[in-house]
Amino acid sequence: MDRKEEIREFLISRRAKISPDQARIPNYGELRRVPGLRREEVAELAGVSTDYYTRLERGSLRGVSDSVLEAVASALQLDDAERAHLMDLARTANAPSRRTPRRPPQQRVRPGVLRLLDGMTGVAAIVQNGRSDLLAANQLGLALYGPVFTSVASLGPEGSTRRPNQARYLFLDLGAGDFYPDWNAIAATTVAMLRLESGRDPHDRALNELIGELTTRSGLFAGLWAGHDVRIHTTGTKRFHHPVAGDLSLQFETLDLPGDEGQTVFTFSAEPGSASENALAFLASWAAAPSTPTDSAPETTTAGDPAGGSTLPGRAPAQPGTRNPGKTEPTHD
Repeated sequence: MDRKEEIREFLISRRAKISPDQARIPNYGELRRVPGLRREEVAELAGVSTDYYTRLERGSLRGVSDSVLEAVASALQLDDAERAHLMDLARTANAPSRRTPRRPPQQRVRPGVLRLLDGMTGVAAIVQNGRSDLLAANQLGLALYGPVFTSVASLGPEGSTRRPNQARYLFLDLGAGDFYPDWNAIAATTVAMLRLESGRDPHDRALNELIGELTTRSGLFAGLWAGHDVRIHTTGTKRFHHPVAGDLSLQFETLDLPGDEGQTVFTFSAEPGSASENALAFLASWAAAPSTPTDSAPETTTAGDPAGGSTLPGRAPAQPGTRNPGKTEPTHD
């Protein structure tokens, strides 16, 4: 998408989400032609002229000061992720334009980070970048995310990448609806994180290709992408319906790696004494046991290949968990 169009759609979508009541603007029961606030109302709240705000909403952020952007963000009641996205849009609008998007260098997970992952026992850990590529994992992380690592859909068209991609898995693998009981929420969060990454680095060719692929192949992705929502994902609870361990509810924490821009460590742990703790312990034992290859088993998966990392041999599922009754799977295009 053109950068000006991106700015325009983002500001319009945020303005539509703020009601006069939320902005403490008297309504007097009048009929409003647009959802949310009018341009002149946002301009008044931000302390700028209507003509000036209209120019901003048309995508002209070049030369706009941080103080004006903060005033607009306050008028639109943007959260931290939305404010960061607006600042990124302004920063890239002021940067020299590139003739062609760049292909980012191959990301490698440092040996020290890999040792850190492998030293985490009883905790599933993965390393992911801003495009939602899975770069590395410890043994339990590989076991937990086995359906993603072994998914053909997660590797892109005709296996164009050697790294599994969570967004591809979510929207292009029909099994994702079974693996993630909260598929709708996870899908919305994933798209919002990709939108945030796109604002931060609009010239990332691999990211642009991923977004183009998913927009073309998944109507569900295209609909969420058009919402222009952004989100910062740092901590919370994630539910899994695992083919080996059954149902798990795990708390996740994230750790950005300042020395490796764009790389984030995700850790997953269970509440002590919970059924999920028992299921995670069983999964750890299963992952550590000698493999039992079968004709239909996937090949050995290397988490950080070619960067290195732990490996999990392919095997036939042992004691598969029960399917979640009453949960509907998403319909993919």
